[in-house]
Amino acid sequence: MEKKDISIGEMQQMQQALYELHKEEWGNDMNPEAARNHMLYMIEEIGESIAIIKKKGIPAIMHQSDIRKKFITEMTDIARYYIDVLNRLNITAEEYTACFLEKHNECVSRNYKDKWKKD
Repeated sequence: MEKKDISIGEMQQMQQALYELHKEEWGNDMNPEAARNHMLYMIEEIGESIAIIKKKGIPAIMHQSDIRKKFITEMTDIARYYIDVLNRLNITAEEYTACFLEKHNECVSRNYKDKWKKD
């Protein structure tokens, strides 16, 4: 049976394995400087997902399986490049998780109504 959910660490391992499989074709870009290009690739994929929203609309993403699949595929591309950036900058799943939880807890305790009144 196929696994239903994967962790950040597992995604990092999968992307590293994909890189190892294709590194001769892709070149030696497993270095921190290459993170910049992967951020740009990620932004390109975000644009493609936005184009689906603009052209097809949210109802199509919610109710038309072919459009939904295309949108999810673009979101997957975004996640893959995101993970590639983490890998190239040697950001571990543990570091990422700790920062994510810290930021989440900060957001949980933030009073957005008061903050927006001040801005």
